[in-house]
Amino acid sequence: MPGSTLQVFLRHPRYAMLLLLVLVPSIYLLLPFRPDPPLIPLRIAPNELTDVAYRMAQAEALYQKTILDRTGLISRYGPHPSDIDMFPPNKSPWPAYTVWDYFPASFNCPYEVRRVGSLSDGGKWVCGLSRLVDKKDCVIYSVGINHESSFEADLLVNTNYCKVWGYDASVKGFAKQIPYTERYRTTFHRYALGHVDRPASGSESVMYTLKTLMQMNGHQHIDILKVDLEGWEFDAITNMIKSFVTQDLPLPFGQLLLEIHVWDKNFEYLLKWWEGLEEAGLRPFWNAPNLVYVNYAGSRKPELAEYSFLNIKDGNVFIT
Repeated sequence: MPGSTLQVFLRHPRYAMLLLLVLVPSIYLLLPFRPDPPLIPLRIAPNELTDVAYRMAQAEALYQKTILDRTGLISRYGPHPSDIDMFPPNKSPWPAYTVWDYFPASFNCPYEVRRVGSLSDGGKWVCGLSRLVDKKDCVIYSVGINHESSFEADLLVNTNYCKVWGYDASVKGFAKQIPYTERYRTTFHRYALGHVDRPASGSESVMYTLKTLMQMNGHQHIDILKVDLEGWEFDAITNMIKSFVTQDLPLPFGQLLLEIHVWDKNFEYLLKWWEGLEEAGLRPFWNAPNLVYVNYAGSRKPELAEYSFLNIKDGNVFIT
């Protein structure tokens, strides 16, 4: 039988090719698994049409107006921060806001803004990725992997020298999205990022502060810090800021990509925490509520939001 089949193919090559053209797509469509499409780099030259210092000054002036507007909105619906509901109840007078309206991403990135990674949950909005394409000492920290590494994969294929350090105590490594050709530029540890250094104990994993992780890696600066700590970000970020600001040092990263979870927080607490970010030089240039969580959690409020911040105090490549 195999011999006769081969003879048919040899005698009628055109019919054989037609058969292959029909069978191959049919088999692909019937397969239950779809491999991820290959990552295609899209590299954009930095915008140098106008002066960056001017754009930064303009962005800061507009952001200061946002702070004044926030104060006015608190007075309107408060009048004190302790009076503000995170998500007002569905009853009269139906105030027209949610907590996220008090913290808009109104700072303008002086370069291009683009989605890096998946359009769905896992991707992030980044300012000026073009500034990292040929940066030879480019350092990325990714805290919280959770089986999704499209952000890290997209960043690696769109830069020449960036290296990624990943930390997550709940998984064994980066997810499948990172091409094998780029994995030599990644390092992963099952560490948690926290507000203190803590050895592993029982079911608790080893925990390190950002300052300790940087010392272990011999790093002085991080270009992009991506953090998703499922609610623990408040303690971790507060300690991080304190450890540098109290020594009169700028925060050691250019951008912070952060998912904020306000499950058990009130407005007064969140406002004070946010003002600490602003005082340290962090300015939000993009945000979006995580509605995937709302969709699957039923009656829950939109208590998760993705924010992207620029650090305006350390002279990094995204603001110069």
